[in-house]
Amino acid sequence: MSVALVTGGTGFVGANLVRELRRDRRDVRVLARAGGDRRALAGLAIEIVEGDLTDPPSLRAALRGVTRVFHVAADYRLWAADHSVLYRANVEGTRNLLQASGDAGVERVVYTSTVGALGIPKDGSPGTEETPVTLDDMVGPYKRSKFMAEQVAVDFARGGLPVVIVNPSAPIGPWDIKPTPTGKLIVEALQGQLFATVDTGLNLVHVRDVARGHILAEEKGKLGEKYILGHLRGNLTLAETGRLIADVSGCRAPTLRIPHAVAWCVAACSEGVAKVTGGVPKVPLDAVRMARKRMFFSAAKAVRELGLPQTDVREAVADAVRWFFEHGYVSLGAMTRVPPP
Repeated sequence: MSVALVTGGTGFVGANLVRELRRDRRDVRVLARAGGDRRALAGLAIEIVEGDLTDPPSLRAALRGVTRVFHVAADYRLWAADHSVLYRANVEGTRNLLQASGDAGVERVVYTSTVGALGIPKDGSPGTEETPVTLDDMVGPYKRSKFMAEQVAVDFARGGLPVVIVNPSAPIGPWDIKPTPTGKLIVEALQGQLFATVDTGLNLVHVRDVARGHILAEEKGKLGEKYILGHLRGNLTLAETGRLIADVSGCRAPTLRIPHAVAWCVAACSEGVAKVTGGVPKVPLDAVRMARKRMFFSAAKAVRELGLPQTDVREAVADAVRWFFEHGYVSLGAMTRVPPP
């Protein structure tokens, strides 16, 4: 019986993908680093093997008996004291895994990129898989490393490896344990801390649809092609997102708009404090730089060619709110209601 290997299975998207694969009664093996947080996989009937993307021998061992690979793992940080760590994990790690997959004769690889590696039209219209973009358009080491990693996947596809690329937008929903930057936004809103926003925007999508989109890409995706895993009605400004969270949960909605210049000053101070204390800035400068553009995208290709599900964004927000509440990330004090199960 074939085995599907998932890298990044302990993370947000990966854990939801593992659940969808198990829902399909498939055998799943997860590559996980030694000592990593595995709470998102607790109780699941899966095999966990220890290894690291920067350790090729561990990848070869993890790929034994595997026919399908979902490469979801990435170092997703908008700030790192040592930028080279991001490139080693995201670029070289991807190259190591794809090379090992080719050597192992894997039948299909789904590589998880990000809409952050795609272009954004200057006229404000949603970006697509075909919007022109270059490395110079990437803001910060995280986006640059993911852009370069995506190019690695494209090169392997051109070389004959059966790779399909998916570009998730901003997933929200259950099992966001860290949480991700978008998850932190929801938690901060629920805690009554999101009182002001900058002029930016995201394409919100239920993480379950993103997970299912990986499987649909495996089944129906054209080799070497990219598919945006987002929602056709998920393009919301940050202020609209805050109001939606408030409407769902009863928390306070943001009422103020902060100019980008003010946000930049706050981020600069935050990074300055982090350098002195050795901590992590609460507001990285790269996050503010990225926010100067609205990250609006169209998932039309994935909906049309893959049949990507389109769970209502309000339901996605409600599922995220409920999960964060049930797992102790926020108390009822800041909310007047919690979405029913």
